[in-house]
Amino acid sequence: MSELDDIPAPRGHLTLKLVARRQDTNFHGDIAAGWLVGHMEQAAEIAAGREAGGRTATVAIEAMDFLCPVRVGSMVNIFTDVREIGHSSIAIDVEVWSRSPHERDPDELHKVTEARFVTVALDDNGRIRAVRQGG
Repeated sequence: MSELDDIPAPRGHLTLKLVARRQDTNFHGDIAAGWLVGHMEQAAEIAAGREAGGRTATVAIEAMDFLCPVRVGSMVNIFTDVREIGHSSIAIDVEVWSRSPHERDPDELHKVTEARFVTVALDDNGRIRAVRQGG
């Protein structure tokens, strides 16, 4: 294993960057999981829409574990990595990394969670269509 392999880093492309705000918290003052999942889905649909050339919809979210809480004021970075393209479906790995507002190193990110989102391409009538039209 090389030295670089020992340093975890985000995989994929930065798709969304947000600031966690006080109104997004749960009872304990941490950012609510639902807020994160909603933004993860948004990032997955942005990535899927690029591949499908149009409208998509999420049909599944695979296992998700939360590794650490997100604090108010943290910069939340959501990365997407297209893993598989089927006839009508697109599987996208989504990772959330955050930087605490009190972090001394501006490049220091902490992994919060990851999941695989599966989307399907839709036509203008909301029916499932091929990802690659006419080809």
